[in-house]
Amino acid sequence: MLEEEDLPPVEQLLAAAVAGVGGTDRPGQVTMTRAVSYAIENDEHVAVQAGTGTGKSLAYLVPAIRHAIESDSAVVVSTATIALQRQLVDRDLPRLAEALADHLPHEPQFAILKGRRNYLCRYKVTAAWPDDEDDQLFDPREVSATGRMVQRLQEWAEQTETGDRDELVPGVNEQAWRQFSVSAKECLGAQRCPSGSECFAEQARERAGQVDVVVTNHALLAIDAMEEFAVLPDHDVVVVDEAHELVDRVTSVVTDELSEVAVATAVRRVGRLIEQGVADRLQEAGEDLKALLAAAPPGRLDQLPQVLGVTLSVLRDAAFACITAMGPRGGDMWGGRAGEDPEQAGQRKAAYTALDEVHDTAVRILEAFGGDSEVDRAEVVWLEGATDRRPALLKVAPLSVGGMLRDKLFADRTVILTSATLALGGTFEGMARQWGLGPARPPHQAPPASGQETPDQNTPGDGPSPSAEGAGDTHKGPGPKSEQKRKDWTGIDVGSPFDHARAGILYVAKHLPQPGRDGLPKEYIDEIAELIEAAGGRTLGLFSSMRAAKAATEALRERIQTPLLCQGDDSTSLLVKQFAEDPSTCLFGTLSLWQGVDVPGPSLSLVIIDRIPFPRPDDPLASARQRHVAAKGGNGFMAVAATHAALLLAQGAGRLLRGQNDKGVVAVLDPRLATARYAGFLRASLPPFWATSDPQKVRAALRRLTATP
Repeated sequence: MLEEEDLPPVEQLLAAAVAGVGGTDRPGQVTMTRAVSYAIENDEHVAVQAGTGTGKSLAYLVPAIRHAIESDSAVVVSTATIALQRQLVDRDLPRLAEALADHLPHEPQFAILKGRRNYLCRYKVTAAWPDDEDDQLFDPREVSATGRMVQRLQEWAEQTETGDRDELVPGVNEQAWRQFSVSAKECLGAQRCPSGSECFAEQARERAGQVDVVVTNHALLAIDAMEEFAVLPDHDVVVVDEAHELVDRVTSVVTDELSEVAVATAVRRVGRLIEQGVADRLQEAGEDLKALLAAAPPGRLDQLPQVLGVTLSVLRDAAFACITAMGPRGGDMWGGRAGEDPEQAGQRKAAYTALDEVHDTAVRILEAFGGDSEVDRAEVVWLEGATDRRPALLKVAPLSVGGMLRDKLFADRTVILTSATLALGGTFEGMARQWGLGPARPPHQAPPASGQETPDQNTPGDGPSPSAEGAGDTHKGPGPKSEQKRKDWTGIDVGSPFDHARAGILYVAKHLPQPGRDGLPKEYIDEIAELIEAAGGRTLGLFSSMRAAKAATEALRERIQTPLLCQGDDSTSLLVKQFAEDPSTCLFGTLSLWQGVDVPGPSLSLVIIDRIPFPRPDDPLASARQRHVAAKGGNGFMAVAATHAALLLAQGAGRLLRGQNDKGVVAVLDPRLATARYAGFLRASLPPFWATSDPQKVRAALRRLTATP
C-alpha cells in the first residue's frame, strides 16, 4: 500500500486528466472532485448533484482511481444504464487512464462486470438442459423468429471472446437468450462445471479482481450487498452514478413473482428426479393457482383472500415436499453430490432453483399479510393481469429498501452518490430518506482535509420523522441488521455550467384546464400545435402515457406540416437519431424519453410536458408506499407521489440544455404547476429557468430563436 504523500494531490491529477482529454477547467468539476476526495479520506458518504456539462465522470473517477492505487484495492462504479456503462468503459476510462499514466505508479486498469445471466454459458451451449419450452410464445411467427435467433446465437458462441450479451448485435429476445445462459442460482460453479475454466462469467470476475475500477450496474450492486458470498471484488468505496434510479433498480431486484409458468417449470425440472405422485401434487397446486389468478381482478391486495391463502399454502407445502423428496443437496457450496456427473448435477441444480423460487415466493407472499396494522406492514402484494405474452402474476415487493441499503450498502463502505437530479424541492431530504440515510452532517462539524477547501454544501436540515418514505427498516437479505454507528453524509450541489435563466424559459400554461382522465383536452392539442409552429419543429414531447403520446400524434399529424415521430413507430434509438438529424422534426413519447434523450444543438429547442408525472393512482407499489407513510404519521403524498413527480419533471426538463450554445423552452401544459399547493416543491426541483405563464411571450421567443441562424 502506498503512502498519501507518494501520490500527486487530487487537484493536480484532475488538471492532468482535463488536459489529457482535451477538456476545459470547470469550477463545478473541481468542487465535486474535492468533495469526493474529502469523503473518501474521511470515510463518509457524499451526495453530489452535478448538472449536465459539469464533467462529473472525471470528477469522481480521478479521486476514485487515486484511492484505488493508494489502497491497492478496487473501486466500484455502479450505473443504472447500459449506455453509461459503455461510455465509461469505451470512452471515459481509456482516455483517463492514458492521461494519468505518467502521474501514477501504473496506468489505471478497469473492467466491466455484469450479472451471470448476461454472459453466455459455454456448458449450456453443448449440454442437455431442462427443457423450458412451455415458456415459448405460441405465435408461430414468434417461435420461428426465436429459432433463427437461437441459430445465430450458436454461431456467435463459436466466435465471441467475452460472451457478453450486449456485444451481440443485433440482439436476441429473452426466450432465445435463456437457452444459452444461467442465473447465479442455476450455475454449477467453476469447480464442478466441465467448462468452468473457460467460463465467460468467471473470466469477467477474474479480470474485475485485478483492476483499479470495476464498472457494474445497480442491480448487481444490490445483489452483492444482499448475498452472503461476494459477487464483486473486495472494495471499500462505491460510486453510484445515476443515483436517482438506485431505489427503483434495487426494488426490482428484491421483487419476486409467482405464476403458473414458474410452477410448471418447477414441475418439469423435478419430474424425472422424484416419484411422480409427489410432483403431481405440485402440478395440481399450480393448476389451482392458474385458475384462481385468471378469475381474480388485477390490483393491490390489502387483505389475503381466504381461498388464495389456502392455495398458496398448498403450493408452498407441495414445493417443499418436492425439495425434500430430492434429498440432501450435497456437501459443497454448489449443492453437488459426490460421484454425480455434470449433467445430473445441472439437472438437480436447475430443479432446486425452480422449486426454491416457488416455495420461497409463496412463503413471502403469505408472510406479507402477517402484520397487525398498516404500520407493521413491510411488503405489498399485487396481481398483474395476463397479457398476450405472459400469464397473470402475483408480485411481492418491499415497501421500502432504505433499511436494506443502510445496513448492506452504506454501513461498511464509503458511498459517493451522484446525478444531475438529487436535490428535490431544493434539498436532498427526499432521496436521503429513500436511501435509508439519516440527517446530513452540518458543514461546520468537520474541517476540510489538509490542503483542501471546504466545498459549498447544500445540506438539508432535520427532515420529517422516520415515518417518511425510505426510513423504514424493511430489507430483504440474510443476516441481522448492522448495529454499527452510522457514517456521516453530506449533500452538495455543484451547480451547472449553463446559465439557465438566460438560456431557457419555463412556461407553465396556467390558462389551460386541468388534465382529466379522458385523454388530452382539445385545448392541449391546440396549445401544442401553436408551440410547435412557433418553434419550427425542434420539439420533444414528453407524455405521461403512451396513449396520450399516440393521441397527440394522430391529432397533430392532420393539422401541422412538421414531420412528427412517435415512440413505437421504430426502435427508440433510431427515432432519436432521426430526430437529432432533422431540426424540423418532432418526437413524441413517454418514460424512456424523459431520461434517455441527449440531443444538443438546433434539433431541440422546445420540450413539451403534457402533465405533472405523478404515479398512477392504481399503481400498486406507489399507492401502498404512500398509504404506509401516512399510517406512520408522514405526508404520503409529498414523500411518494410528489417526490416521484419532481424527479421525473427535473429529468424531463433536463433534456433541453445539453450543450453550451443550447437555448429554448420547457413548456408544462398542466396548470397545477402554477396553482397547486405543492407547486413550489415541484418548481424548486427544476433548473432555474426564467419563468412565465404568458403564451404570447413564449411563442415570440420561439420564433426569434427559430429565425436566429
